[in-house]
Amino acid sequence: MAQFQGLAAHAAGAELLTLRYDPGKLGPQEVEIAITHCGISHSDIHLISNDWGISHFPFIPGHEIVGTVAAVGSEVRSLEIGQRVGLGWHSNSCGQCEWCMSGQENLCATCEGTCVHRHGGYADFVRANARFVVPIPDVLESEQAAPLLCAGITVYNPMRLHGVNPSSRVGVVGIGGLGHLAIQFARIFGAHVTAFSTSLAKEADAHALGAHHFVNSRESKAMKEVAGSLDFLLSTVNADQDWGAYLQTLRPNGTLWFVGIPPSPVSAHAFPLISGLRTIAGSPVGSPFRIREMLDVTARHGVKAMTERFPMASANEAIAKVKKGKVRYRAVLAN
Repeated sequence: MAQFQGLAAHAAGAELLTLRYDPGKLGPQEVEIAITHCGISHSDIHLISNDWGISHFPFIPGHEIVGTVAAVGSEVRSLEIGQRVGLGWHSNSCGQCEWCMSGQENLCATCEGTCVHRHGGYADFVRANARFVVPIPDVLESEQAAPLLCAGITVYNPMRLHGVNPSSRVGVVGIGGLGHLAIQFARIFGAHVTAFSTSLAKEADAHALGAHHFVNSRESKAMKEVAGSLDFLLSTVNADQDWGAYLQTLRPNGTLWFVGIPPSPVSAHAFPLISGLRTIAGSPVGSPFRIREMLDVTARHGVKAMTERFPMASANEAIAKVKKGKVRYRAVLAN
């Protein structure tokens, strides 16, 4: 009988403790991954606290997973034992609905989260449907690759959906775990990039990551100076903002796109939307195909996650630092 071991939350908001569990028989379409690295996402923290009301305890968090294939099911032909692979937010989907059939598995109504109602990546092993397990390009270091599997695809996917290109004027709200990757992707797509932050201390980082312009969003004068200048504004923050002021930064046909989740409902006057054909939108992660594409783009163009490594056994310490905003910009656990 197989025994997997990980660090689990046994109640909402509780410290992670060791959990051993029997994963059962490996399914014919499943892959077993020996985990070497797992990023810490703010989504993990929300799940541990049960902020979204979907957590079942005990559970092992983690969905930015890199490791090697340890076993494959009888029907798996796409992956080999020993191959380095990654696994993100999703681990399975129905494979038959219109969204799965069109390569948009991330929109499947029955898509399964890697650590929602199942055990995730703060562990020694994890299992998933082979369709959601993606090879990692050789040039990418595992520590840097792990955050790409959630944070990276979360910001890459909307830029591809919106068609960001060298003629685009892109803004990124927030320079953190998501935002520091979004700036890099927007720059390699050739866009003119404006970074917005409430922290002046991040201005140097923003420019080093590729931003052409930095705006302190606390300064009304600075916000007014960029009014009507952006085609696409990506909000990566989980905090309430003056969304009306951000809408004013958009050009006609511009879009304010959410990947961060503010705690309060987003409100906006209709007139700026109507008068300039502006839109408000949002998106979840991305499909396995899009993740593969993103990893290839990352490998060819040198996008790099800024990481701080912690031993897997120090997950509680790492989570505490992430909660306090003391990690620049992604914490990664290593076995």
